[in-house]
Amino acid sequence: MAIIVPGAGLWNGGDGGVAKDGGTVATIAALAANAGIAVSKFVAFLFTGSSAMLAEGIHSVADTGNQGLLLLGRSRAARGPSTAHPFGHGRERYFYAFLVSVVLFFGGGLFALYEGYEKVTHPHPLESWPWAIGVLLVAVVLESLSLRTGVRESNLVRRNRSWAQFIRQAKAPELPVLILEDTAALLGLVFALAGVAATVITGEPMFDGLGSIAIGVLLVAVAVVLAVETKSMIIGESASPEVRRAIREVLDADPLIRDIAQLRTMHLGPDEVLVAARVVLAPSAGGTETAAEALAGTESRLRDRVPLVSSVYLQPATASVAGDGEEEDTGRIQA
Repeated sequence: MAIIVPGAGLWNGGDGGVAKDGGTVATIAALAANAGIAVSKFVAFLFTGSSAMLAEGIHSVADTGNQGLLLLGRSRAARGPSTAHPFGHGRERYFYAFLVSVVLFFGGGLFALYEGYEKVTHPHPLESWPWAIGVLLVAVVLESLSLRTGVRESNLVRRNRSWAQFIRQAKAPELPVLILEDTAALLGLVFALAGVAATVITGEPMFDGLGSIAIGVLLVAVAVVLAVETKSMIIGESASPEVRRAIREVLDADPLIRDIAQLRTMHLGPDEVLVAARVVLAPSAGGTETAAEALAGTESRLRDRVPLVSSVYLQPATASVAGDGEEEDTGRIQA
């Protein structure tokens, strides 16, 4: 009977397919919202000349492209194994998520910082400010709807973890990336509104530039967080504690295995885990069967019990090495 590991979460799989469908729904919703927001912001920029509005428009274009990258990554990761890639293409989702952080850093953050600097050093009056306020309020509504979709889909797999734990521990990139992006977008809109409002009230264009600088700092920070998290998955990260515990339970319950000398796991993709273990066989495993024949059934039971397991490598070990060099997988493992 296949298990659904409690608390394994979105990136750890074990969610009955909710993560895959939810990630797609949230990504498409965010793409549609950001495309509409980008158009409205550029229209407002043409009427107002606001640097914060231009920065927000570029930010929305970057976000729209990022959602396209996430969808492309999911599509390419679905390809099966090949001669050049015998373990499949699951990690392409991590690669495209890393590209999202690069686009957010350069296309959103640095551009906003540059625009803010230009506005502070070379201020010019804000024109047709009602356009800016109106578009920003519309953008807040659309961005809130997009974030609500992401939160709703994430809650289906987040379970009892905090949002920080969810983003930190997840193994699939889509929903955590969208949560961070949409949150940053809403905060950016608040900064833009504050900058435009302060400029209108005081008549000082510098505040519009300061709003753009605040947006840039925010986007750079979010981009760095995304880059760090996706880099860890690209390098190779172990399965969650719940999945590792389930794997160990299967091996411990196997009558052919007397002890586990070493156990290591690594995600080949959000829903694929490689298991490599050195096990000490029980005397009863000798008989007429070879070690390979004895462990073939173990591999089958492991895949049945833990659906995330896609590749299994079990190596017989001598009793003298039992317990030596065992990898508890308490943190992140680099392959």
